[in-house]
Amino acid sequence: MSGSNLELWKATYDAETQDQLNDAYKLWCTDYDRDCVQGMGYVGPMTACRMLDTYLESPESRVLDAGCGTGLVGQVLSHHGYGRVDAMDISKDMLQVAKEKDVYNKFFHADMSEPLEVLNDDTYDASICVGTFTYKHVGPEAFNELIRVTKPGGYVCFTIRDGAYQEYGYRKRMHELEADNQWELLEMAKQDYLIKEGVTAKFCVYRVGNC
Repeated sequence: MSGSNLELWKATYDAETQDQLNDAYKLWCTDYDRDCVQGMGYVGPMTACRMLDTYLESPESRVLDAGCGTGLVGQVLSHHGYGRVDAMDISKDMLQVAKEKDVYNKFFHADMSEPLEVLNDDTYDASICVGTFTYKHVGPEAFNELIRVTKPGGYVCFTIRDGAYQEYGYRKRMHELEADNQWELLEMAKQDYLIKEGVTAKFCVYRVGNC
């Protein structure tokens, strides 16, 4: 990764406002895939998609890629045979790169830190969110909306960057939602995330309740 792109990567974790985060991704979006996958050994999308695939009954399942970025998750899901995947991200520039991969049906520009008014209740068989629950990005308040837009009995699959997991209250909110029967934990594992950087993450799959 070039020095300037390394600074952009750091800027996504140092951003104090949503505008600063969007500005960093706007400058980085065209080099993002190369820098992350080849430069840092980013395996989060492959691992998360493989986990979700073990629970979904059919490639015809409708899936939301929440915080899709440049579409790496959609690309992996496509390789698994899934063709009914929608993309959502706060960065219009990242969404444009994702659109060029030709693996999504619909595109939504939305902030996961706010209510997802563009999406109806009980729309998806599964939602997947990779790389978004991390430093200076989206907090645990977004879990509620992923549950809302996923059908009862459907699945919510996500990663949480280690470090942020301990600091940002994700686990506390996960427990609260379990206690309220909003979802049920099926699997949680610590796995490699950025191999070349020695970074791990929590990979989780929940089943949405019938509340």
